[in-house]
Amino acid sequence: MLQFIINRFLYGLLVIWGVITVVFMLFHALPGDPVDLMSGQHADLETRELIRHELGLDDPLIVQYGRYIGDLLPISIEKNTPEAQKKYDYLKLIPLGGSALVLKYPYLRKSFQTNKRVDEILIESIPGTFWLSLAAIIIATTFGILLGVTAAVNFGSKIDHFIVGGSVVFISMPSFVLAIVMAITFGYYLADFTHLNMTGSLWMNDPLRGRVLHLENLILPAFTLATRPLAIIIQLTRSSMLDIMSQDYIRTAKAKGAGFLRVIFMHTLRNALNPVITAVSGWLATMMAGAFFIEYIFKWKGLGFKTIQAVEYLDLPVVMGSTILIAFGFVVVNIFVDILYAVVDPKVRLH
Repeated sequence: MLQFIINRFLYGLLVIWGVITVVFMLFHALPGDPVDLMSGQHADLETRELIRHELGLDDPLIVQYGRYIGDLLPISIEKNTPEAQKKYDYLKLIPLGGSALVLKYPYLRKSFQTNKRVDEILIESIPGTFWLSLAAIIIATTFGILLGVTAAVNFGSKIDHFIVGGSVVFISMPSFVLAIVMAITFGYYLADFTHLNMTGSLWMNDPLRGRVLHLENLILPAFTLATRPLAIIIQLTRSSMLDIMSQDYIRTAKAKGAGFLRVIFMHTLRNALNPVITAVSGWLATMMAGAFFIEYIFKWKGLGFKTIQAVEYLDLPVVMGSTILIAFGFVVVNIFVDILYAVVDPKVRLH
């Protein structure tokens, strides 16, 4: 088991390194110069070159890449200076002459646009995306299981066809298209009845009351983000329910006089939820990545909104930091799920 965990951990590190490399090379190959953003249109050549030197953009690409990897490593040897300590936010420092072996937080650089640390920007943005993704998972799981059970119990009926047909439509529809439809329909045309806004965040600034919680702004983006996993859960639940309902022990339970609800919820659904749990377990990281365009359309202040905004302004450190953070989330969740599978099924450890 320990060897299995070590292998998965090393594989995860390899994936993260690959993502960092691809992201770094890709964004440094894009057209445009971030110095233009920081210096302004009327800066002279000397000012532009000074900014370029401070950012390290005048070094060869391989040198910039090595420096970026060093900034991200949690353990490294750095110069023992106040400037370095402020830059890297040391957790522990072991002096080594003029240098030091340090344990530090990864340094994701500073925003070209605001000169604010990227990790601070991401930390401020993560809660909005997390609550949006969590709400979407709860909606998708709750309604997906209920509708899947309803379809299975009414197999072959109009209700079954309607639920399955609706799930196919939602799987086929791109999330950003559905987001636009939901925003216009329920946030504009039907706003007098729904009392919902087309755009808005969980926390809004009010001139009199300061930061105010607006839970109603969570409804439209959460339902929009939930539609695709909802449709998948419906089909998984329905298929698994139909398979379990054909088993001998279900017929035995019915023959012994067990009630309809007891057979469905205690015997059938209980054993049919394994594929649903498997699917849901890895969806939080997926949803956090998939929420980008939904956040932008609804102007939901989260990680996706901040990243797309950074792309518009060519704020590469924020875009790169966000991409690496999402990749790290995927890797951590996948490692956790793999270990969980290995605990439940020892045969998994052989692969």
